[in-house]
Amino acid sequence: MTARHRTPKLQLPSRPAVPAAAPSRLRTVWRAVALALLAVALLPAAHGQQLEASGALRVLGFGLPDEIATERVALFEESYPDVDLQLTEGSIDQQQLLTAIASGNPPDVVYLNRADLSTYATRGAVQPLGQCLQDAGMDMGQFREAAVQEVTVDGEVYGVPDFYTVIVLVLNTAALEEAGISVDEFSTSDWEQLAQWNQALTRNEDGLTRIGFDPKLPEFFPLWVRANGGQLLSDDGRTALLDSPEAVEALEFAAGLHEPAGGRAPFMAFRDTWDFFGAGNQMASDQLAAFPIEQWYVNVLSDVSPDAPIAVKAFTDRQGDPLTYATGSAWAIPTGAANPEAACAFVTTMSSPEAWERAGRARAQLRAEAGGTYTGTYTGNSVADEVIFGELVQPSGDAKFDDAVQVILSVQDAAFSIPANPAGAEFRQAWTDAVNRVLNGEQSAQEALDQAQQEAQAALDAAWEE
Repeated sequence: MTARHRTPKLQLPSRPAVPAAAPSRLRTVWRAVALALLAVALLPAAHGQQLEASGALRVLGFGLPDEIATERVALFEESYPDVDLQLTEGSIDQQQLLTAIASGNPPDVVYLNRADLSTYATRGAVQPLGQCLQDAGMDMGQFREAAVQEVTVDGEVYGVPDFYTVIVLVLNTAALEEAGISVDEFSTSDWEQLAQWNQALTRNEDGLTRIGFDPKLPEFFPLWVRANGGQLLSDDGRTALLDSPEAVEALEFAAGLHEPAGGRAPFMAFRDTWDFFGAGNQMASDQLAAFPIEQWYVNVLSDVSPDAPIAVKAFTDRQGDPLTYATGSAWAIPTGAANPEAACAFVTTMSSPEAWERAGRARAQLRAEAGGTYTGTYTGNSVADEVIFGELVQPSGDAKFDDAVQVILSVQDAAFSIPANPAGAEFRQAWTDAVNRVLNGEQSAQEALDQAQQEAQAALDAAWEE
């Protein structure tokens, strides 16, 4: 952190208890032309209007861990040299932030999980950004729909999307080949078949040495429910749907995928031994055959184990259609921010195509200098992604990673997100606890989700009444 990014005197109280008939080549050409025109149309509206900004700017929840952060911050500082930028790293504590806002001493900008933003918006803790976006000339049409839905409450935009995280399947091709399963045929569409593959791919003779399929519970429970034709929350964010037949069936199935490993306890004990971020990770060491995972993990594998036998595919629903669960972060401006003009300049600059392109070029250069592969930076800004993946990401010569990039890009518009609601944390905790009770053998799926339904609906009702 440079001297300009000094620790602010932010007083936070201590914490209380996502023409078809034309020849394919022609369609490709027209698509490229259309995307280029879109980029030209939107770029000026992304960061083309310089705002008047000066003075101290306090940003909470954001640091400078890598070039993706530092390059974007550098663009802001070059664009607004009269702003004294002060960054405070670390996760945001909800009660601390609400207390700081209520006491009249909020930060000017917060960087937070999009799933939590609506909680602050419905409580009046963050400002609607309509005027800011208009002043900056920023068109929200450049952002991905699933991300925009997460930052929109009652038709008002309260945050600007930052990173865009989606889920894909990563397969251990050596394990599949050993079991006589082709990469092309492997999918999550046929649950009966998936369970059989899981059994065949698990090695548990003299102790567990390979998990067949990791369903990634509890965190990916929303994905399994959506794949089964359900959803956890109504589109308007008011009605919990945790005890629906689709949710119960999804939990019963996904939890059952632990059984070939001997149940949840031995499954987790073995999983905890993995060198997840290292060269000896579970794919390189043949400790896992397949799992859904956030797309950033492909970057990890390309760095630490480029020779691991992997393939990347889309997760699919039970009809065979690609499906992914989108999450990510957002920028927001608290109510009562002392410097809203600089805050607006910051959030619109950091999320602009220019900022992402600059950061992507820096990372691509660093990867090239290290002899590595730049597999892209996945943003909530589709115009930025066109530049990153159209210009900066080049064929690496390694088909598995080049193909992986295309798979990840292909699923981005097949994404769903949890609808915005004022009880984000409480709602998430209700279904997470329910899944864990089932995994721990404390309740059946029906019992656990019946309880979670009551807890979640009570939290939603109370939050909407505030």
